[in-house]
Amino acid sequence: MQKKFLIVDDMHQSICGLLSKIGIDANYQPHISRGELLNIIGDYEGLLIRSKTDVDQELIDAATKLEVIGRAGAGLDKIDVQYVESKGIEILNAPEGNRDALAEHAMGLLLSMLNNIVKADAEVRNWIWDREGNRGDELSDKTIGIVGYGYMGQAFVQRLRAFDCRVLVYDKYKKGFGTKNVEEVSLAKLYDKADILSLHVPLNEETLAWVNKDFIQNFRKDIYLLNTARGEILPTKDLLELLDSGKVKGAALDVLDKEKFDKLTEEERNQFTDLFSRKNVVFSPHVGGWTFSSYKRINEVLVGKISAHYNF
Repeated sequence: MQKKFLIVDDMHQSICGLLSKIGIDANYQPHISRGELLNIIGDYEGLLIRSKTDVDQELIDAATKLEVIGRAGAGLDKIDVQYVESKGIEILNAPEGNRDALAEHAMGLLLSMLNNIVKADAEVRNWIWDREGNRGDELSDKTIGIVGYGYMGQAFVQRLRAFDCRVLVYDKYKKGFGTKNVEEVSLAKLYDKADILSLHVPLNEETLAWVNKDFIQNFRKDIYLLNTARGEILPTKDLLELLDSGKVKGAALDVLDKEKFDKLTEEERNQFTDLFSRKNVVFSPHVGGWTFSSYKRINEVLVGKISAHYNF
């Protein structure tokens, strides 16, 4: 019997054709409401999401025929993984599809931060020609500390090799990955040696607000901070204090702990107003990994995994 898959988030237009090629009947409903989703999910063996849809116990209980949840991307923080797995439902994601895009974006943010690109650009546009005030730092004499060595961390490290910098990697759940170019280290050694910290861990109960003020104070040196993982890992309130003290010399952020600006409290809005005024902080709106190429490639990776799951 032909499997039926429901797609409830915006995806590249290739998705239905790719699913059809492996014999799956795809229903593309990116604007479906929560109520509508709960009403019809019981008719489908597969559910494809991005980052809009919460896959919680309520949804899973309504999905009586569900066999596969496909996440078009890497993060699984919108999915109640433990409950889904307890129901025997397979979770598939596609970090291979956007790891290169994420790594390139991270490099762009890092170089922009170290070389004051955003600040210098704004000044020149305002007829300010300040060479000394925009003197940059080079990567070649820096030690980069990477936390998390999954697909994203590995892709970023691959780009760093061209800059002849020392690369230290800490991953709580991986061992034996060290090479002549990548030093596998303890968190204590990372604290002691790193000039730059780059985060590449998923958001879960363990990492929520993990990289806080106390965490950063463990570093022996004042550091630069790069976050292209999840904003909730790094509390904005703590980052402001670290920037004020100089413990964090600069930050490059593709993610924030609150990204729905229309839902901010007055306190949160004040914190962001403060953060946005900092000339030593570079921002992008959670677009690391979000390129024209990766948008399509994610579909190809995900459908390939669905095909392998069903042995199509």
